[in-house]
Amino acid sequence: MSKIAIFASGTGTNAARITEYFLQNNQSIHIDCFITNKANAGVYKVAERFDVPIFQFENSDFVKGDKLVNFLKERNISWIVLAGFLRKIAPTLIQNFNNKIINIHPSLLPNYGGKGMYGKYVHQAVLKNEESESGISIHLVNEAFDEGEILFQKSCSIEEGETVESLAKKIQQLEHHYFPKVIEERVEAFLKEEK
Repeated sequence: MSKIAIFASGTGTNAARITEYFLQNNQSIHIDCFITNKANAGVYKVAERFDVPIFQFENSDFVKGDKLVNFLKERNISWIVLAGFLRKIAPTLIQNFNNKIINIHPSLLPNYGGKGMYGKYVHQAVLKNEESESGISIHLVNEAFDEGEILFQKSCSIEEGETVESLAKKIQQLEHHYFPKVIEERVEAFLKEEK
């Protein structure tokens, strides 16, 4: 059994999709808990819906990392998934979960990545530069924003008259379809190596 902790700061739509996927499709991968840094995050409703424990930590805990590492190890967490989590991950977390922290980014990295590039800000930049396509990148997390090894990318075309809202909807559809599957492939590949 591989236990995953999902970190989320926002509405939790990706957290919901991932949790739903593993409940329906894979009993060897378990969403153990949600971690958030916001008391009013929408992911609380997702936790309630799926009966998954949710824990809030202070922003300072994400900077230092030690308290989180101890907490996750006590729960026997093997993997961390960032699903709309907007804090930089502490080096101590990266060291303790080496190559086992997976993030999703709403652009085709390395384009439109880095500090401050998330959500609508990515889509605004993509449209401002009149790109013909955008997409998603699912990648491992290292100590630089959005620079870890890319595991998967999928593109979508940008139509004439595309808006931030319409592009966001296209990107979200890609996220919901592919993110759980890429997590599953990565975790199962590790499980096979360990046998």
